[in-house]
Amino acid sequence: MSGFVSFVSSGPGDPELLTLKAVDRLGRADAVLYDDLSAGPILQHAREGADLVGVGKRAGRPSPRQDHVSRLLVDYARVGQRVVRLKSGDGGIFGRLEEELTALREAEIDYEIIPGVPSACAAAAAAGIPLTRRLTARRVQFATGHDITGALPEDANIAALADPTATTAIFMGKRTFPSLAARLIAGGLPPDTPAMLAESISRPDQEISRHTVASLAERLTTEPGDKAGLILFGALAEE
Repeated sequence: MSGFVSFVSSGPGDPELLTLKAVDRLGRADAVLYDDLSAGPILQHAREGADLVGVGKRAGRPSPRQDHVSRLLVDYARVGQRVVRLKSGDGGIFGRLEEELTALREAEIDYEIIPGVPSACAAAAAAGIPLTRRLTARRVQFATGHDITGALPEDANIAALADPTATTAIFMGKRTFPSLAARLIAGGLPPDTPAMLAESISRPDQEISRHTVASLAERLTTEPGDKAGLILFGALAEE
């Protein structure tokens, strides 16, 4: 007897940004394994009586090991459960999706992937800006602010990240942005390049603040805060 796993992307946190398919799968699941940022009102769409299991990972905080999360998925499915793995944003963007897919494939368990609104898209919408502009922002690039150790990735492509014709979104990068900014400026990015810090996007405590790359790096050196945040920089990040 084998169950089925739906990888459901919950978007940035506002339950109204869930897809219809996401709501359907939550309403039929026997178990929901959810990230921290997918908790709260989104879980109200889960079926009454479903097992709700928090498996979220947050930088700098104790959190479940990835192999434990993958094992839970397999164990629930092997006893015939319909499982939702609820991931924040879009689970395919820096969401550790690949490790969990590998575990299910090895266990011969069927699954589906349901996409969601990426936090970078939600942040731009909340700020009232597009992510592209025909003449000055021809490219969008998403990059992670830390590697598996929590440090700034040593192999970050600084030349690409400093491209003045791109809008750049840094995920999970508040703690490492001062170091990244120093490398970007040394690589030719003007220190006064517009930057935006978007925290708790689409939630009641949402905050969006405007900076330059240099001034944002200075702020995050002394006041990183504990809210989940995303950084956008490039010409479109200006007021």
